Amino acid sequence: MRGVLWCNGSIPTESVVEWVLKSGAPVFGVDGGADKAHGLGVEVAEVLGDLDSIDESAWMGRTLLLNDQSFNDLVKSIEELIHRGFDEIEIVGADGGDPGHILGNWAAMNDASSGARIRIHHEDQVSTRLHPDDGGFSAEFEEGELFSIFAIEAGKVWISGAKWELHGDDLGLSSRGLHNEGTGDVVNIRGEGVLILVSKR
Repeated sequence: MRGVLWCNGSIPTESVVEWVLKSGAPVFGVDGGADKAHGLGVEVAEVLGDLDSIDESAWMGRTLLLNDQSFNDLVKSIEELIHRGFDEIEIVGADGGDPGHILGNWAAMNDASSGARIRIHHEDQVSTRLHPDDGGFSAEFEEGELFSIFAIEAGKVWISGAKWELHGDDLGLSSRGLHNEGTGDVVNIRGEGVLILVSKR
């Protein structure tokens, strides 16, 4: 089951908005992201978060207060959807803002429980969370197609089928994972810790 979380960052590109509309998946506003989605004509099923960036009365009771301040609204919203049985979570409107927010989005994917494919949609690329408890990742990459792998949690990483392979190499958060290339074959990726795959949309 797929759900969309719309964050309170920059307005997504037209192609991302069109993809959300065509997906048919329910859209949940992450606090102020609900207003931005609504302003683009997107139907918002519910608003999640600490609700400090919206006028609750404007949402006619379609809100869920997630008040734990140990984590940001995105982490809490991801966890809420996983709790409801969503196993594919698409995040839009997360770009923009200060560097802390940008890095915090990746940190949110690290903080979130396993059991769901989580993706952040950027202008031309997508960041996919690869959790070790969810098994390995496989996809075909065209010859010369760029992708990057970043280890949010340090550990051993395996990459096969790419121009530059790793065979259980220790990898932490490092530029070493920047701009690998597909070979026209299936690329297999797995790691001991949480990885972020950045690839084209």
